[in-house]
Amino acid sequence: MSYDIRLKDRVTGEVLELDSPHFLTGGTYRVGGTTECWLNITYNYADIYYKHFGEKGIRTIYGMSGAESIPLLKSVINKLGDDVSQDYWEATEGNAKRALCKLLALAEMRPDGVWDGD
Repeated sequence: MSYDIRLKDRVTGEVLELDSPHFLTGGTYRVGGTTECWLNITYNYADIYYKHFGEKGIRTIYGMSGAESIPLLKSVINKLGDDVSQDYWEATEGNAKRALCKLLALAEMRPDGVWDGD
């Protein structure tokens, strides 16, 4: 199980595209990259996200613009440890932080988009 988190156009609801492919990988990803503003994140990190984002966990950013989410993402990133595991699926703060850094990168590339997911 996982979160599929996307930045969408606020008017059309379509997933936003980038000019060139990104290689931000999560639990699932497209070999060769994708131009979609999309990231898949394992639910294994959910407890960490609930602890730091609050009641809605990572879903707290849903409905926010990329620009609105940047300060929140940075705040949570700064609170998480750096214990990255070679095993992507292991629920460490470092792994959860790495995923948030990828969402932050997407938000910075398309601050006009609105987060949606699940």
